[in-house]
Amino acid sequence: MNEYSILLTGGAGFIGHHFIHHRLRGTEDRIVNLDALTYAGDLESLKELENSPRYTFVEGDINNRELVDDLIRQFNINLIVHFAAESHVDRSIASASTFIHTNVAGTQVLLDVAREHGVRFIHISTDEVYGSLGKTGSFTEESPLAPRSPYAASKAASDCLVLACHHTFGLPVNVTRCTNNYGPRQFPEKFIPKMIIQALRGHSLSIYGTGENVRDWIHVHDHCTAIDAVIEKGIAGEVYNIGSSNERKNLEIARFILEELELDENRITYVDDRPGHDYRYSLDSDKIRNELGWAPRYEFEPALKKAIRWYKEHRPWWEYVLKRGVGL
Repeated sequence: MNEYSILLTGGAGFIGHHFIHHRLRGTEDRIVNLDALTYAGDLESLKELENSPRYTFVEGDINNRELVDDLIRQFNINLIVHFAAESHVDRSIASASTFIHTNVAGTQVLLDVAREHGVRFIHISTDEVYGSLGKTGSFTEESPLAPRSPYAASKAASDCLVLACHHTFGLPVNVTRCTNNYGPRQFPEKFIPKMIIQALRGHSLSIYGTGENVRDWIHVHDHCTAIDAVIEKGIAGEVYNIGSSNERKNLEIARFILEELELDENRITYVDDRPGHDYRYSLDSDKIRNELGWAPRYEFEPALKKAIRWYKEHRPWWEYVLKRGVGL
C-alpha cells in the first residue's frame, strides 16, 4: 500500500472510527481525525489511539475553512477521506437544515480547500441516492440519482459537487456508494443495533409498516477494505458501488435477532410507516469487484450473530449512549 497523510472527516462516527483502526493497523499512514462531535460522535472507540504518533484528533466543523486549510498545511495532507455526514433519515424528515449545512455546504468547503492544495478526495456516500427499487434489479454506477428523503437528497447533492469538481477542475476524486452497514459500536438509532438493544432492554421491537422493506447488509470491516481498494486502485473521477448481496427484509432481521437472543417473536410490533419510506435498495458492485479486485469476506448470519453478542456483552457502552439523551 502507498503511504498517506490523511485528513479523515467524521472519524468519531461508526464507519469512520472502524476505518481509522483498520487503516492504522495495516499501513504506515498518518491520520488526522476532524470531527464536530455531534450527538453520534464516540471518542471512546478511539481512546486506545490517543498516544499514537500517527493519529491526531481535532474537534471542529468541516464548514470551518480556515481550520481545514490549517490542518492540510500543518500535517502535509495528501488525501481527504470524507465520512462526515448527518445520516439518519428520520432526523432529516424532522428537520433538513442541518443535513444541508453539513452534507452539502461542508462538502463544498472541503472541496474548495482540497482544490487549492491539490489534495486527492474520497467521498463516502450511500446507496440511498439512487432512490427505491421494486422486487427485482440492482442499481449500477450509471443509474440516475433519484433521492427520496432529505438525507438522500443532501448526499446526492454532495456527490454531484464532488464529481463536478473533478470534471471542471481536474481534482482527483472518487465517490463510493455503500449499502447498509452493521457491526460493533454502531450508534443505537440505526436499525440493527436498535433492534438488538430494544430486545436486550425487554422492550418491543418497533418496525415501520409491515416490515417488508429490503436492505442489503454489509459488515463495516468489508466496507473498510472496499475503501482501501478505491484508495489504492481507484481511477480518478469514478464512482464505485459497494455491496454484499445480503438482502433481507427488516422483519427477517428482527426475527433473527429475537431467535438468537432466545426471545419470542411476539416482541415485534408494527408502527405507522415512515413518510416516503423506500421499499428496497440493491447495488450491483461488479465494477469494484472486477476492476479493483475487492470482494466482501464476512458471511452475513455468522457476522450478525457475532454483532448481537457484542451488544449483549457491552451493555455499558450502549447504556452510556442512551444516557446522553438518545432514546430508542
